[in-house]
Amino acid sequence: MAADTSWTFEPGAIVLIGVLGGAYVTRWRHVRAQGGLRGRREAPVGRLLSFLGGLLALFVALISPLDRLADQAFTMHMAQHLLLLDIAPIGLICGLTKVLLRPVTRRLQRVEEAAGPLGHPIFAVVAYVALMWAWHVPALYDAALEHTLVHIGEHVCFPSVGLLYWWYLLAPIRSRRRLSAMGAVVYMLTTKLLVGLLGIGLTFAPEPLYAFYTHQAPIWGLNPTEDESLAGGLMAFEQSVVMGIALVFLFLLALTESDTNDRRAERRAAV
Repeated sequence: MAADTSWTFEPGAIVLIGVLGGAYVTRWRHVRAQGGLRGRREAPVGRLLSFLGGLLALFVALISPLDRLADQAFTMHMAQHLLLLDIAPIGLICGLTKVLLRPVTRRLQRVEEAAGPLGHPIFAVVAYVALMWAWHVPALYDAALEHTLVHIGEHVCFPSVGLLYWWYLLAPIRSRRRLSAMGAVVYMLTTKLLVGLLGIGLTFAPEPLYAFYTHQAPIWGLNPTEDESLAGGLMAFEQSVVMGIALVFLFLLALTESDTNDRRAERRAAV
């Protein structure tokens, strides 16, 4: 059967992407307009491209033919989830700097303080892992595919938890609960290994777990078992690749911070 590759043009998604993009570009141009080296340093083009890349990931996940294909193949649905949970949040957060966030920094800090235990990195790990496992329980997964409101709730959960999780690793503003270099490594390894196990389980499941896809006409010659195995492999692969890149980033960041601290110590000693 030929796959349906039509665009969805979901109004809510279009409005969300438009508002986020408009607000960011306006703030980026304002900081950039300060002129000189400071403006270019606090609002570099690379940050703009990163944020726009995050919005592009949202666009691909929610508006492009991928959204339609997610109803026809488990592998495409998995790709959509990974874009919402990891790729889009990483791009959006990496597009931020302390200066770009300055209008909302105090509000973010107050929200973190008011959240109590819910604002702790441990909660982010639990939420990330629990989200992935819970939404892949067959009854809940099938319900999301069969009921629009449940599906919308699923799509709200993934980027929300993704932003919370990646915030503790990539946030440009300091937090009282900022992870140490070793803490960040443990944070990443624990999460990605636990989610990777889910991917491996789906890859080697002896029979299809999700009734919804067994009732769909196969596309691209994939039967439900092959489709599920490919989706599980995609999850395990993405988690491994993202973990590897993040660990290299954290290692380089730790070296940079160590070098910066050494130079500060030298300057203090000289005084």
